[in-house]
Amino acid sequence: MKPARILLLLALVAAIALLLAGPGTRLGWWDFRTGFSVMRWAAFLGLATAAMSLGLLAWPRTRRTAPWAFAFAAAIGVGVAAVPLNGLRQARSVPPIHDISTDTAQPPAFVALQDARRDAPNGLDYAGEEIAQQQRAAYPDVGPLRLQAAPDVAFPQALAAADAMGWELAGSDAASGRIEATATTRWFGFKDDVVVRVAPDGGGSRVDVRSMSRLGGSDVGANARRIRDYLRRLDALAD
Repeated sequence: MKPARILLLLALVAAIALLLAGPGTRLGWWDFRTGFSVMRWAAFLGLATAAMSLGLLAWPRTRRTAPWAFAFAAAIGVGVAAVPLNGLRQARSVPPIHDISTDTAQPPAFVALQDARRDAPNGLDYAGEEIAQQQRAAYPDVGPLRLQAAPDVAFPQALAAADAMGWELAGSDAASGRIEATATTRWFGFKDDVVVRVAPDGGGSRVDVRSMSRLGGSDVGANARRIRDYLRRLDALAD
């Protein structure tokens, strides 16, 4: 087999491995550690394929044979490697925490999801000031939402916003202003639990949100993004 075809085949293998890493974890074919390993090796293979393809493309003797194949293999290899490398860059840009709350002094408590959280590697308890300081430094904009509507009006809006986020509702209690749900990430299928608290605030309401991953030391910023998205959606509904 000619070098161009071999490199193109290797690039395609790397792309397929990358595409299967997340869905394979979500479908239960392997655990998330194996999924991460598949991504890592796909990146290595992609980089190696791109380097060899570019080297052969720069060599006049081989460039004349199939320049399009070398270029295509290099492009695929770079594209494959870029995905996990970008994820690594994002992970290093945020603190290694996985529990984010708009109220770090008295974070909303899980009730309906207590059993699921106790069985999860990350547990149930909030780590307190240890992660609160890291959260404030990394996500200074994550804070409570204040609405003009009273809790009896704000709570149905908060529930509608949670439904619009596509979360799996685990429980809701209008009397205590509590909503609990589980969000599932699209690619790997990780489970993150969310609790929303709607409380009186003068003549209006204060909405606090806590989002916590069930496993993994770092959430790569996912919980903070989820809280921001939810509060923006709720604010739009309340207008």
